[in-house]
Amino acid sequence: MRFENKVAFITGGAIGFGRAFAKALCAEGASVVLADIDQPAAEQTARVLRDSGHRAIAVACDVADENSVDAAVAAGIAQFGGIDILINNAGKHLTKYNQPFSVLPRAEIRALFDVNVIGVVNCTVACRESMRARGGGAVLNISSIAGYMTTSPYGVSKLAVRGLTIAFATELANDKIRVNAIAPGLMGTENALADLPQELVDNFTQNMQLVKRLGSMQDIVSSTLYLCSDEASFITGETLKVAGGYPLAI
Repeated sequence: MRFENKVAFITGGAIGFGRAFAKALCAEGASVVLADIDQPAAEQTARVLRDSGHRAIAVACDVADENSVDAAVAAGIAQFGGIDILINNAGKHLTKYNQPFSVLPRAEIRALFDVNVIGVVNCTVACRESMRARGGGAVLNISSIAGYMTTSPYGVSKLAVRGLTIAFATELANDKIRVNAIAPGLMGTENALADLPQELVDNFTQNMQLVKRLGSMQDIVSSTLYLCSDEASFITGETLKVAGGYPLAI
């Protein structure tokens, strides 16, 4: 098992990608801390994992709140002894954040950046000392293909995540902590499909991607497991596009 005796702290761990990451990491031997602003939903996911014989807890966590993050990380360390893997998955991503900066209310822009950008800072800083004390670790940030192709508030927030990935990879290198990111493309998840016009989805997959299908949850999970594992021990500061070949650039 690739993650035996490892502890993973997953933000936005209650549902969606966070829940999928938790299931996959548990199947590979990890213990997981599901950090989510919706603690009851996180507890439901943790209970399912425990009923399957895995080690999982849920903690309340607002990634935009430094004190909330510190308390959540402390609870995970108290339960499992430390943190080896951090997955910065929590984020705001509805279509409304793809409006121009001059249209989206300033309060919405601030809330978006507090979660998508400051949240990554809060969680990475909070987990650093435990990872360092355990001999190193891996941080995986969830960016987006929008960080390459749009100048909307959402796209800029995900461009910032790519920048933070490089910055933290540099800052934490001496602690033997690797920091990478994944930029998912158009995913065939229920939330994504409910939020986008069908004609946009069809045009994107058929005319803009090289692989003519929607991305799947497993595409992202597989890439996440790889980047968090020792198999990727020579990779840090990188953002891996998982987007069917869009956009390609030299």
